Amino acid sequence: MSAEFGGRTGLQGKFTQWLRAGRRPKEAAGDGGREALLLAAADAGLPLAPAAHPSGYRCSCDRVGCPTPARHPVSFAWQTQSTTDPAQIERWARHQPQANFITATGMVHDVLDVPLDAGRDALERLLAAGVEVGPVAESDDGRLLFFTLTRGTPEDEDEWWPCELDCHPETMDEHPGLRWHCRGSYVLVPPARLPGEGRAVRWVRGPEHPLPDPLSLLEVLTEVGGRYAGEDSDHASGAAWPTRRH
Repeated sequence: MSAEFGGRTGLQGKFTQWLRAGRRPKEAAGDGGREALLLAAADAGLPLAPAAHPSGYRCSCDRVGCPTPARHPVSFAWQTQSTTDPAQIERWARHQPQANFITATGMVHDVLDVPLDAGRDALERLLAAGVEVGPVAESDDGRLLFFTLTRGTPEDEDEWWPCELDCHPETMDEHPGLRWHCRGSYVLVPPARLPGEGRAVRWVRGPEHPLPDPLSLLEVLTEVGGRYAGEDSDHASGAAWPTRRH
């Protein structure tokens, strides 16, 4: 990690050690560490908004049979509510101490969301090849999230991504391979808790890493993912790992 962490000194070395050890620091569960991680994400340009949190093995929201427990925003206005303003994020974090946070994609950044095993393999290959990889988060629901620059809104809407790559989080189960979160989508930002004991979303590579061009990662992600999908009979259909439309 860089010498500065979200504008705060003294935390960087500790967080690096804890992340490398594969465990969440106790401080990250408290206000100080949690706020530092959220402010670091906002300082990197990731717009944040409050999200639901686990209530036992269920979601804190009132929805019966919530399809995405502890993984969705608390407000329908999350896209306009999302912000990088540190004062607002601090207020949210302190007034809602159990809340997760989402980051809205398609504004500053996108997220390439891949199955965990394939993602780890791809990350190792990308780093070994000297490719500039940005922030990466690992989710205990079996996904690896690669944060990239956003593709933006093209002048010609016909050039937008096919729907297989641009899916809403509530439809993600229909897309077992690569998910491209861009406009109108969101992901949980670390630190976040998932239903179940000790399940979480955590940084593998922190938000101090510059956001890369998504196309610099896409080829390796699709290649490695296609191999894993081919080895898994449950995900052997052609829709599992769609490719980019030119």
